This record gives sequence, structure tokens and C-alpha cells, in this order.
Amino acid sequence: MIELKDISKTFRRRPVLDGISLSIADGSRIALVGSNGAGKTTLIRCLLGEYVCQGSVQIDGLDPRRNRQQVLKRVGFVPQLPPPLQMSVNELVLFAAHVSDSDPKLMEDLAISLGLEFEAVRHQPFVKLSGGQKQKLLIGIALGRNCDMLFMDEPAANLDPESRQVFFKLLAEHNHKSVMLMSSHRLDEVAAFVNRVVELDQGRVTLDDHVVDTVELTSLLTCTIEASRNEEALAKALTEWGFEKEGEAPRWQGTVAGPDRLRFLSMVSRYAGLLVSLDLQGGNGA
Repeated sequence: MIELKDISKTFRRRPVLDGISLSIADGSRIALVGSNGAGKTTLIRCLLGEYVCQGSVQIDGLDPRRNRQQVLKRVGFVPQLPPPLQMSVNELVLFAAHVSDSDPKLMEDLAISLGLEFEAVRHQPFVKLSGGQKQKLLIGIALGRNCDMLFMDEPAANLDPESRQVFFKLLAEHNHKSVMLMSSHRLDEVAAFVNRVVELDQGRVTLDDHVVDTVELTSLLTCTIEASRNEEALAKALTEWGFEKEGEAPRWQGTVAGPDRLRFLSMVSRYAGLLVSLDLQGGNGA
């Protein structure tokens, strides 16, 4: 159980969090949404004990600021901005596994399943990796930790659609008794993962609602799109989603992960004037 009571935080006299109170039970999967600057990252940092704040933060009765080692051992964390670590990828995995009593091989395997070519980067400094490589490694480390809480700040921001599908599958397999808190500035990015939505605006909770989504995290939807003409921008966007073109006709086919369907439709809506038809159907567990 996580309890936040009247949490407030200011930076240079500017309020970033303003009297936030939340109770988070075991098994909660929370989408923490809001525009950039709403206070999402600051709230997560308070939960991790990184910031001094007014009010009370309790994680199973422990103050994360005073009991950081005990609390952090139980948390898998994916930051929005990867830290500029000079240690090698291998050293980072071994360190993360050691402090959480976890299996470094599992962390490696999870990162590999997300598409990271681990052996190719094993001895490279973490700071030298691309944004996507860092994200895959940090997700692998977080999901590979022996923990009962996951805090993820924009975790899929740098993942390609194929890696996102794997990410959804890994989340579905994660311990359902654990607490998962995932931040995003867009609800459609995270809606399918969660059973509760908390929205922040100017450091205050403006929405706290329980939700139900019938689409499984592991589901795949088959999609066929037909356009009025061949358009390079549309073709490029669909190719990035793994779609294949049917000959010379302006027609494409592909699959979309169920939890990614809102994000996909949002992308396609930019080309609404070109679309003749769009068929999106359940399959493979939808």
C-alpha cells in the first residue's frame, strides 16, 4: 500500500505539486497522465525518495526518503531521461542485479527480447547508446528486478512498434499483485495497461477514476488500409509500424498490438483525407 497525504513541492518558489493525496493498493495499475509540466515526474521522484517534499509519503509504512535502500530494493524504475552513466552496459546490469538480489541474465534476456543486441553493446558505455537502446536496457533491468513496484516515466517513448508489442507482452506477464505506475502526457499511450487513471494539472489531481479495458495486453489486431493514392508520407508512417504494401496499389496490411490501437489510430488520423477504407479486426488473442 502506498499512501500520499497533502504532498506539495516547489522549485524556486514555483509550486509543482500542490496538496496531492492518493491511496494506491497492491495490484493497482495506474496511468499518471497530464501535460508536460503537470508534475508527473516530480511525483514519481517523491515516491522514490529523491526529493524532499511537504506532506507524507509512506510505502508499506516506510518513508522513502528516510528508508531509501529498503524502498528502492522493491522498485523497478524506468526514468523519462536516462542518466548519463559512464559505466559499461555489462557493469550497469551487474550493479542493478546486485542491489536488488536479482538475476543479471534475466535482465539481459528481457532487453534482448525487446530488440537490444546485447553482445554488440555489452562493453560500451551506457551513455554512448542510442535513445532506443537505453530504453530497452532500462526496461529490461526494471522488469528483471525482484520487485513488487514498477514506476515508469514515459517508458515506451523511444520504442519502435515491434518493441512496443514485446513490451506489452512483458507487462502482461509481470506480477499482477505488484503496483504499476506509468506516466504519460497522452492517455491513449497507456490506457490499455491500467485499471485506474490519475490526471494531474498544475500539480493538482483533476481526475482519479477506475477504468476497465477488455483488450488483452498480448492481443494483436490485423489491419488493412486503402488510400485514394500513393502518398510517400503515409507509406513511410505505415512502414515504420511494420506494414507491407500490396503491389502497386495504395493498399497496406499489417498488425497492431491491441494496447497500441489508440496510438495507431491517432497516427492514421493525420492522413484521414487520403483514406478510402480502414479495417481493424481482432486476432491472436484479441
